[in-house]
Amino acid sequence: MGKFSGKTIVVTGSGKQKGLGQGILQAFADEGANCVVSDLAIDDEADAVAQELHGRGAKVATFACDVSKADQCAGLIEATVEAFGGVDVFVNNAGIGFKMKPLLEVDTADEWDQVLSVNLSGAFYCTQAAARAMVEAGNGGRIINIASQAAKTGFPHLPAYVSSKHGMVGLTRASAVELGAHRITVNAICPNHVTTGLGAKQNDYFSKLLGFDTVEDYLTNMSARNPMGRPGLPSDTAAACLWLASDEAFYVTGEALNVSGGEEMH
Repeated sequence: MGKFSGKTIVVTGSGKQKGLGQGILQAFADEGANCVVSDLAIDDEADAVAQELHGRGAKVATFACDVSKADQCAGLIEATVEAFGGVDVFVNNAGIGFKMKPLLEVDTADEWDQVLSVNLSGAFYCTQAAARAMVEAGNGGRIINIASQAAKTGFPHLPAYVSSKHGMVGLTRASAVELGAHRITVNAICPNHVTTGLGAKQNDYFSKLLGFDTVEDYLTNMSARNPMGRPGLPSDTAAACLWLASDEAFYVTGEALNVSGGEEMH
């Protein structure tokens, strides 16, 4: 019997192997939670994520969801309630972080609108849908937003991403104020760079932008600048999610928690 036995967690953008969403679900599966894998499409890779969670002993469901569509976010919650009876923990993890371009070259419809529609509007749609189900059930709940170090600090060639993640912290705070009366906490986690599939694309882009000979040189430099001597791991963020979802963190809400090895301190 794990700490989250009988509880149900939904993580958007969790259908990629070695991704941040998978890492979060693995941590909860190991603590007995029912797991919902959700991504833009439920393909062979998402099915493999689900099978791995099954292998950890978890009950698992998979649901496709384009978080930029409010009706699909509502449908994700409805399907989860039908499958498991409710939603206890919802993690807004889906995001676009691979559209890198100088500010003056950003295309409004492609780079700006698409990133904001997924990273910020998607988090709002899912938060609203999950909170409605939690309020109706009357058991409280936990909503966790995966923001970024970019929610605290500006980075070049990522104007839409940085703006969306700053906005996610604002959404976290506004939601926390209103939902506390229903015993629902809302918090954000702000990881530094994590080399997932998305992170690998950033590594390649920024290593060239900053003049490093190889991606390995870029990562070595990144590690040297971090007080803990390495970039982030999915397990670092997963551990923070476990704590924020626990009874011990009930009185913590509206926070934007840095998980950066000391790289970000405000």
